[in-house]
Amino acid sequence: MKLGLAEVYNPSMLPTLRPGDQLLLGYGARVRPGDVVVVRHPFQHDLLIVKRAAERRGGGWWVVGDNPMVTNDSREFGVVPDGLVVARAVLRLRPPLRHQRSAVSVLGWLPSSVRPLRARSRRLRAR
Repeated sequence: MKLGLAEVYNPSMLPTLRPGDQLLLGYGARVRPGDVVVVRHPFQHDLLIVKRAAERRGGGWWVVGDNPMVTNDSREFGVVPDGLVVARAVLRLRPPLRHQRSAVSVLGWLPSSVRPLRARSRRLRAR
């Protein structure tokens, strides 16, 4: 499995991911329902988007954002074919906030700065 980094740019995965978060990606990693994945947008193949793989449907993945207010997911464009799934997110790396300069604030930030991204344990509903 090859590894790489990607940055989150929009709020579609809030609260799990915030704009500015970095993702450690596993290229060629097996995708399971509930995993956070990077896919090529079905209508704009040069645009990479981060979504949650909700379920398998007809040769692809139904992907949804964690933020129900953002509908740029399979509710808008349908199933994402397997060939457009680029990678699975393994870790979230959260940069410190600009105001975190004291040792106390950095120590408070540190435990939450790196988190594994595991599949959600509860069954996802494909909206």
